[in-house]
Amino acid sequence: MKRGAAPGKINLALVVGPRRADGRHELVTVYQRVALCDHIAVERAPSLRVGGFAEDTLVRRALESVAGANGSSFAAQIRKRIPVAAGLGGGSSDAATALRLANALRQPPLSEDELRTRAHELGADVPYFLVDGPRLGTGDGTELAPLDLPQDYWIVLVVPKAAAKSSTREVYTAFDTRGGERDYEARRARVLDVVSGVRRPRDLSGLPANDLASSPLAAKLVRLGAFRADVTGAGPAVYGLFLHGHQARDARKEMSRIGRTWLTAPAWYR
Repeated sequence: MKRGAAPGKINLALVVGPRRADGRHELVTVYQRVALCDHIAVERAPSLRVGGFAEDTLVRRALESVAGANGSSFAAQIRKRIPVAAGLGGGSSDAATALRLANALRQPPLSEDELRTRAHELGADVPYFLVDGPRLGTGDGTELAPLDLPQDYWIVLVVPKAAAKSSTREVYTAFDTRGGERDYEARRARVLDVVSGVRRPRDLSGLPANDLASSPLAAKLVRLGAFRADVTGAGPAVYGLFLHGHQARDARKEMSRIGRTWLTAPAWYR
């Protein structure tokens, strides 16, 4: 049996452009892994089985994609901590972790290139969770370049009570309907300019706001001391970045009246 942590992520920036020929959108995003994790266990089994999370589809697909040509299969157990459908990448991280663990048990294992191909087929965020550190995602989000970003700050995550998340497809359809791709190149250039000059955590405050979703909770987190706050992914989770632990703890306490909260930090490794 192989076990692994499946960390969540936040998008420190998410700038979206026009729809591509393959149906996905051009975008530029800054992925940052966080210490809030699910936990995955994978073992060889006579038939494919996934337990612990009834809503799972991605881990099952991940295990199917690495099943051996000789008919060998895998069973996985998921222990969830990352909130579901919140923009924190829990499902994608679970799938990537299951891919990696199952591949370690597979005979013969798939090459890194083959594993990345299967990750890409599962979803745009999945390949990120096969690599370490913060990354710049371009193309459809799966073209990943390493970033040297500060990691010494606190993160408060908030999922509002009774938050009703639209599907990712609906969020992108609304983006297209309002012509959200206008001035994409200028916004893309701003992301690239800011990340090239980041030397300390506060420099991240220069990144543009999320193109897909916004929340008044971001402004509230800034009033509580965050040097940057925004929605992650397609939402509804909101993050606030804090320089000092006492500020972050106080902000979490205040925001707990509004929704579910977590106090976490950047994480480098998968």
